[in-house]
Amino acid sequence: MKDYTMLFEGVLTILFALVTMYVIPWIKTKVSAEELAEAIKWVKIAVQAAEEIYKERGMGATKKAYVETFLNDMGIKYDNKQIDSMIESAVKELEKEFGKK
Repeated sequence: MKDYTMLFEGVLTILFALVTMYVIPWIKTKVSAEELAEAIKWVKIAVQAAEEIYKERGMGATKKAYVETFLNDMGIKYDNKQIDSMIESAVKELEKEFGKK
């Protein structure tokens, strides 16, 4: 009778290596994509709220500070460049939606 223990261990080793190389990184990117989508959703909400609260012209810095504080309070942590890009994107989308320039 043959002993298949070595073969079984080899297959398990390869299987674990594949999981480590492909499945775990894929799961991490999936979670990151979902977290980013959630952050973008909250940025859009904060930008819309800031636009409603501060309707006067020249309040851009105040609106941005409001959005940044809102995101910080929500626990959304990205670097300043990423946050700025998300805010700018949300503002442009809002302007496009309502025909503002």
